[in-house]
Parts: sequence; C-alpha cells; structure tokens
Amino acid sequence: MNKQGYISNQNIILDDSQLTDLCKAGDSMAQKALYEKYANKMMRTCLRYLNDEMEAEDAMIDGFMKVYSKIDTFEFRGKGSLEGWIKRIMVNESLMLLRKRKMDQVELDKVHHLSSGRENAESQLMEETIVNVIQDLPNGYRTVFNMYVIEGYSHKEIGEKLNISENTSKSQLSKARASLSKSLTEIGAI
Repeated sequence: MNKQGYISNQNIILDDSQLTDLCKAGDSMAQKALYEKYANKMMRTCLRYLNDEMEAEDAMIDGFMKVYSKIDTFEFRGKGSLEGWIKRIMVNESLMLLRKRKMDQVELDKVHHLSSGRENAESQLMEETIVNVIQDLPNGYRTVFNMYVIEGYSHKEIGEKLNISENTSKSQLSKARASLSKSLTEIGAI
C-alpha cells in the first residue's frame, strides 16, 4: 500500500470516495489502505498537540478507531473532505487526551508539517527558529495560534473546544501574533 490508496494484494488504486465506501462496508483491506494513506499526516497532526510521541501515537490510534466506527456518518464531498474529516477527529482525540491529563493548554513539539520539502540548511534553520519561538509562547497563545493558523479552526470553534469566549480566542491570537513578531524581529528572523 502506498500513499495513493493502493490495496497492495490486489494492486488496485482507490480514491477517497472508493475507500470511504469500502470502509463503510467493513472491508478490512480498505481500512488498512486508509490507515496507511493517512497515518503519517495524522501522526504529525497529533504531535503538534502532544509533546510525547507515545501519547501522539495513542491519540492517532484512538482517532483511527473512531474513524472506522463513525465512517457511516461521513459524507464524501469531494477531494480533501475525507482527509479534513479525519484530521478533525485526530485534533479532537489529541485535545481529549490533554484534558484527561488535566493539562489546560497544548505543547508544541515537532512541527514537521511546516517543512515544505526545502532541503537547504538555511530554510531548515529558519523553520527550527520559528518552531522554537512558537514553543516559547505562553500556553494560551500557543494553543489558539496552533488551532487558528495551523488547523484552520474559527474563533467560535476554538472557544467551544477550549471553553473560552470567541473574544478571548481573538485576543489570544492577536497577542500571539504580536509576541511572535517581536521575538522574530529581536533575533533578526524578520
């Protein structure tokens, strides 16, 4: 199985719509293909919220179990809709794990997705610098920044998930951006 949706024993390439239909029918090969297609991306998503690889893997596995059990509720709406739906489940699983640990905010650890394939050392150093500056943000700023900028949640959704008001979410984001700008200017990154 590769990242294109292969069912390896049969050398059949499936798109997300077909994978969804087969998973809804309980096809274990399709479930495996779905997992193999999205596992790496979803692990990176979980790692953005959990600073421990084992916890991130637990959240991802729990997330995929939820994907399989709730696949009947998913409605395919075109390219990217399945990945987006799975990603939301992973974010929710990560946040639930944080709540279980009674943590009030999210720790960023390895933000692999910021890398866009650039291989030169200068680009990697800049990305590491940005990740470090983000990690140094206060917990509330970092959480809202991650959810809004990286995950694409609205302030209303952030407020609901973190039990804060929309205005608090907006304020936290504004303060996060100001702090990031100041820090990056101080170190000469911008």
